[in-house]
Amino acid sequence: MTTRRDFLKTAMLASAGLAVGLRANADGGSGAKTAKAGNKVNLACIGIGNRGEQIINDFDETGLANIVALCDVDLGAKHTQNMLAKYPKAKQFKDFRQMFDKMGSEIEAVCIAVPDHAHFPISMLAISLGKHVYVEKPMARTFLEAELMMDAARKHPKVVTQVGNQGHSEANYFQFKAWVEAGVIKDVTAISAHMNNDRRWHKWDVNIHKLPDKEPIPSTLEWDMWLAAVPYHDYNAKFHYGDWRSWYDFGMGALGDWGAHIVDTAHEFLQLGLPYEVRPTLTGHNEYFYPTSSTILFRFPARGDMPPVDLTWYDGVNNLPPIPKGYGKSELAEGIPASGQGEIKATALNPGKIIYGRDLTFKGGSHGSTLSIIPEEKAKGMKLPEVPKSPSNHFANFLLACMGREKTRSPFEIHGTLSQVFSLGVIAQRLNVPLYFDSRSKQITNNAFANAMLAGLPPRKGWEQYYKL
Repeated sequence: MTTRRDFLKTAMLASAGLAVGLRANADGGSGAKTAKAGNKVNLACIGIGNRGEQIINDFDETGLANIVALCDVDLGAKHTQNMLAKYPKAKQFKDFRQMFDKMGSEIEAVCIAVPDHAHFPISMLAISLGKHVYVEKPMARTFLEAELMMDAARKHPKVVTQVGNQGHSEANYFQFKAWVEAGVIKDVTAISAHMNNDRRWHKWDVNIHKLPDKEPIPSTLEWDMWLAAVPYHDYNAKFHYGDWRSWYDFGMGALGDWGAHIVDTAHEFLQLGLPYEVRPTLTGHNEYFYPTSSTILFRFPARGDMPPVDLTWYDGVNNLPPIPKGYGKSELAEGIPASGQGEIKATALNPGKIIYGRDLTFKGGSHGSTLSIIPEEKAKGMKLPEVPKSPSNHFANFLLACMGREKTRSPFEIHGTLSQVFSLGVIAQRLNVPLYFDSRSKQITNNAFANAMLAGLPPRKGWEQYYKL
């Protein structure tokens, strides 16, 4: 029997390059094709309904993509019909592996908009075949998966990668970078990040003692393919159509869903890296789906001349962070895509962050919304640096990078560590215990069960190869 420890050891050896990839190119290179300047990128889209449909439309609007393939485990479902009708010439597949086998030579890049648990195998196979990869956030569900994805990107430097946190190509990204470089944002010691909208699991019974009962699988759905590498679960509608985000086995909860849009720029430009301590305070905790509310403290060490930072994450409708004097109005960020639950509604405190420096305090929203100094009086008379405008949105940035004309702003090597931060937070949520983490050995040092969860359960039979690519 393969234990978690055995699997973690084997997979980490693979990450170090000691395991041979099953489908590596004979010359050891990436094999990535680069679209010629002025041409469109041949794009295969995996996951084509709901959020996938939004992403495909966004790529199409750039004028830089040629949609050559559509892949979804439920091509007969109502939510996939719009894209099938819009791109009748695109070849259709239910299995991404068959898609690559049958038309790999026609595909230059893929966009992946499937549940979190399936990001990893699709991304790894695509990279191993030299295909550029755009994947929705969070990049991966487990710490190990993010580690292996970053390692694969490093081994295939010609492959372009991009994670779908669109704010990394909008005003907040360029402002945060400019303000850090100019010393406006400095000596940050604390950050509050908050997402307090109602989530789908808030109405569920937190006293459950088992997973939901088996229900008939919809006739059009390839359920076994939907599960990917995750151990087999009987089908239940509460695992599907966006509800997958609610379960530890499939999604990353509010933290993975919204953290990538709220703390991404702070994590990158303050060089936070990995925390040394993660401490959860939860309500409605259970073994199966995410808590009703979570307050998670991530403690980051000093970096060079930058002081230690305590980043506290707040989710749950009534779980609000302390609000500093002079905070003013909470603005709802523009351009937030509708989720499966519909539009994000304006509340007393909208999704965003409060950043505490030694001399200045900042507030900001989610996605691309910019920061402002609070109270407003402090900003009066300050000479703030000019902030450059984005040369391309997130989708055009990816396609232009595929053409060799830009570099992506949220590649795996940038976003991967943040994805690992989220996975540590999720482990703390699931076990409801504090964690102490050694970033040098990449091990949790105070809890053996938590340390085994860095890898998660071993993959199902037939899916092991993606951990060796």
